[in-house]
Amino acid sequence: MKGTDHREAVKGTDHRALRFLTAGSVDDGKSTLIGRLLFDSRAILADQLDTLEKRAAGEPIDLSLLTDGLEAEREQGITIDVAYRYFATRHRKFIIADAPGHEQYTRNMVTAAAGSDAAVVLVDITKIDWQARPVPLLPQTRRHALLAHLLRVPSIVFAVNKLDAIEQTQAAFEATRDALLAFAEEAGIAVAGIIPVSALRGDNVTQPLDAAWYSGPSLLQLLESLPTTQERTEGALLQPVQFVARDPGETGEGTGNQPRTFWGRIAHGSVKAGDAVQVFPSGQEAVVAEVRRAGSTVDSAQAGESAGIVLDRQLDISRGDWIGSPGTLKPVQRFNATLAWLDTEAAQIGRKYWVRHGNRWVQARIAAIEHRLDIQSLQPIDAHELAVNEIGHVVIELQQPLPLEAYANNRVGGALIVVDPASNRTSGALLVRE
Repeated sequence: MKGTDHREAVKGTDHRALRFLTAGSVDDGKSTLIGRLLFDSRAILADQLDTLEKRAAGEPIDLSLLTDGLEAEREQGITIDVAYRYFATRHRKFIIADAPGHEQYTRNMVTAAAGSDAAVVLVDITKIDWQARPVPLLPQTRRHALLAHLLRVPSIVFAVNKLDAIEQTQAAFEATRDALLAFAEEAGIAVAGIIPVSALRGDNVTQPLDAAWYSGPSLLQLLESLPTTQERTEGALLQPVQFVARDPGETGEGTGNQPRTFWGRIAHGSVKAGDAVQVFPSGQEAVVAEVRRAGSTVDSAQAGESAGIVLDRQLDISRGDWIGSPGTLKPVQRFNATLAWLDTEAAQIGRKYWVRHGNRWVQARIAAIEHRLDIQSLQPIDAHELAVNEIGHVVIELQQPLPLEAYANNRVGGALIVVDPASNRTSGALLVRE
């Protein structure tokens, strides 16, 4: 897709800001790729560029330094925390999350993926034996692609990087592409694109690749055409209560009759004045008197928007409660889930943890571990515990019921985080299956 073809392709597409993350194994070139996007799109401030040029001292600029902001990252030449950067083209705005490649920091990659519209998984072609059959992919390539898929990142793109470092470019790319497609088909991943790039040299990152054997889009052209995540706006309302605000009284006296606004980001559905709603866990019902956005009264609000709901009567509602359409908030106390374990201390059957659903915290325990997923074969394996970075199917029992939904239907209603009560570490991510 080149020239006018690309301009025609982006017409009528989703022009909202695209949130995407870069993932993959360590030293695959994720930070350099983002630096190249920022550099070529002229999203670097003059003082930043001057600093990089002085540090380079006549050598080529190290573009990875644009995202590796921590001192430890610069010293070790690795990414530890998620680094967010922003840039824009004539067609679209972008929010980039540069996720770490080290297994030790997989939890940071999961954090970045949970709110992303797309994932660019880098594949360092110099690290794999592309002449072997089948071509072996790196464990982190497979793990990050699987995690992005499990976390319902809508568009997963593979960027085959460092093509400038090999001689048989076409053969290497095509062999790697076939291996990625075979892996994606086995894992049930819908691939949005497989793009050959050289982040260091800039080949096919923002400008199309000048090669007879490749006629597809550059990475930036593909990103400009990808859709953003959309939760359903039709049907039942679901909103977690994040904050309760009380309006000041007109006379400044008393507090009993002051209207309260229940703020939160709508998970699915829509809301308008006159709608009947029900509160979880109390089960009480009321009618929406007013809907607010950014401090102003609006006609309605829908999924993905942060809104304030004012009810027609006073109810006991606090942070952590849920507001939904009557009869739709079903209490669940035992459920099946996919668990991505991120803690160095293994997940164990019977162990109690804290889980957070929306803004509500409850105690829970792992009632059973059905199996874990083998990253290489993608087959289930019997397991009695889950070690760090392992993914498994589990049964969870809650101390108090929650209004859960299947994660496949809604990312907010079906996701929970697991926290170790002793260390307060974020230990895992739970995705409700049923």
